[in-house]
Amino acid sequence: MFAPHFLKGSAAATAASLIGSPVIGRTVRASVIVVGAGAFGGWSALQLQRKGMKVTLLDAWGPGNSRASSGGETRTIRATYGPAHLLYTQMVTRALQLWQENERRWNLKLFFRSGALRMAGEDDSYERAALPVLQKAGVRYEKLSTPECAKRWPQINFEGASWSVYEPDSGFLAARRGCEAVLNAFLKQGGKYRQAQATPGPIVANRMQGINARSGEVLSADYYVFALGPWLGKVFPFLAPIITPTR
Repeated sequence: MFAPHFLKGSAAATAASLIGSPVIGRTVRASVIVVGAGAFGGWSALQLQRKGMKVTLLDAWGPGNSRASSGGETRTIRATYGPAHLLYTQMVTRALQLWQENERRWNLKLFFRSGALRMAGEDDSYERAALPVLQKAGVRYEKLSTPECAKRWPQINFEGASWSVYEPDSGFLAARRGCEAVLNAFLKQGGKYRQAQATPGPIVANRMQGINARSGEVLSADYYVFALGPWLGKVFPFLAPIITPTR
């Protein structure tokens, strides 16, 4: 469950660059509407608000709801992502750092360090390829034989496992509570939140003309961020062929 800090290179970063720009003796405060209050949307809204923007956060059913990818009581946070995704592993290490920093800021326990164990099967190409990625990202890990695993965790049946990779610093996050905590922090920073179902407005000259709320209201801002999880392909049909939600 990422706590993303990925504004560089995005439309949100462009909005951030406008903060402090002088216009007729005053300071421009860019406005942003973020649609989706899950892990990605909630954190994007909070980071933008902290950067001085005027942010409105929308969600159809609320942060950490049962329909959301970020819902449920717990989500594992781990760094083993196979061969090709150094970016994912780097995002995880940064996300864990941010979760822990904000835990202290909010005096709220959200991350529980339990370690993360991934067992390799007969085809261990995924796990083998992950090891140099973990090392490059500076993630602590142990490569353990099956007898070592069985001795350390006798409650687990390691039949069929050829070996395992163990991340001692990983664990799990209180998912629903985490999303709610991010929303509370966002509101304390002066952000605005509305529970509303929204769809993108028409695009004219490469610019979206507001967001349509189900009530018929049109909401406008300088920038728009959509963090819709499995609904992204439904809201933007041109993305449907390349997005396949598993559930």
